[in-house]
Amino acid sequence: MTRTPQRPRTQPGGPRTGSGRARRALRVPAAPVLLAAVLALSACAAPDVEADEPLGDWSQIQEEARGQTVSLWMWGGDPQGNAYVDDVLAPAAAELGVTLRRVPVADTKEALNRILAERQAGRTDGEVDLVWVNGENFRTGRQAGAWRCGWTSALPNAEYLDPGDPLLGKDFGTDVDGCEAPWHKAQFTLVYDSAKVPEPPTTFEGVLDWAEANPGRFTYPAPPDFTGSVFVRQALYSVSGGHEDVPLQFDQDAYDRLTPPLWERLRELAPSLWREGRTYPRDSTALDELYAGGEVDMTMTYGPATLTSLVEKGTFPATTRVLPLEEGTVGNASFLAIPATSPDPEGAMVVANLAMSPEQQAAKAHPDVWGQFTVLDEQRLDPGQRAAFEALPDSPVVPPYPVLARGANPELAAAWVPAIDEGWRRNVLAAAR
Repeated sequence: MTRTPQRPRTQPGGPRTGSGRARRALRVPAAPVLLAAVLALSACAAPDVEADEPLGDWSQIQEEARGQTVSLWMWGGDPQGNAYVDDVLAPAAAELGVTLRRVPVADTKEALNRILAERQAGRTDGEVDLVWVNGENFRTGRQAGAWRCGWTSALPNAEYLDPGDPLLGKDFGTDVDGCEAPWHKAQFTLVYDSAKVPEPPTTFEGVLDWAEANPGRFTYPAPPDFTGSVFVRQALYSVSGGHEDVPLQFDQDAYDRLTPPLWERLRELAPSLWREGRTYPRDSTALDELYAGGEVDMTMTYGPATLTSLVEKGTFPATTRVLPLEEGTVGNASFLAIPATSPDPEGAMVVANLAMSPEQQAAKAHPDVWGQFTVLDEQRLDPGQRAAFEALPDSPVVPPYPVLARGANPELAAAWVPAIDEGWRRNVLAAAR
């Protein structure tokens, strides 16, 4: 998404300089269409839609895909991500006879709303063929039978995945079950300007203490923004004594017991935030703009590999550094899913397989292209394929993914996310108004 994608920041966006967008107040969107469609489809116990019965061999799928147009709906707020799809992935798909059309959305819920409405209407000629998705949106779609399932094992490039990788088997606690193909990994990361923060904190609670000792120099995006939402979940882990003390599956009793200290801590923090916590950046892009403009000394991201390019381009200060935390941070993966209503599932499968190829994964991992962490198990690659990853430039800003992901905290199950986002709105945002 990141930003998840609910959008990932790695669904989760490259910043644009200036502070106009950063100064927009929070707007929490409602989703009546989504809710109504989920309720209607859930009442009918909508099943997952299996892939073709049965799937043909891969050569047959490729042949059927030729001439198809695949509409990839994805968060459009990341210029690097947009450029990668348009300039790298789409031309490679064209060589396979598939036209890839990127459809930008402000929030992945827009794509899910469209799919659920088409599903409710019984359509099989929908407008969405592929979605960049993870987390709550994937779970909601599964509940409504919105995704085609059982197709990912047919992808030839699945041989490069580690079947035991926990980030790829579950999506925010929801079993993937062949309903989406992994695209890239993400690691929630705090970022700081070392020229302004010469002695950075080393724990999450230390970050909050630093913010209180330096009023106005820190803030975070307002949930339900993907990055703001994970910041609050990371805070929950911190005030609860660590991620081990928070059950991964949602439990109302656990929520009622664990969140009051969280809300109290974030209310205490609020007066020390940018604009005294009376308003929050609308999204991670707006926070990046504040950081780029020098209005705050820290930002945060689900896609830290993109920082190298942002520093090289002068968007972020040359003194930008990643802030490692002793207790680790939340990590996850984002995926590509095929809607049950797609009229061109073969083309979508070809694109998903292409996106997971060693060549595309290495290209996408280059900081000048997009800078996203690969989902592939490099030990499963041949020497030539591994060499492409080994040739990626070292970064003075971002440590390698194995270092960055050391001590990674698991994502809470998707059911936690809307509960925490709404709790933040009621108990933190409302208290400042």
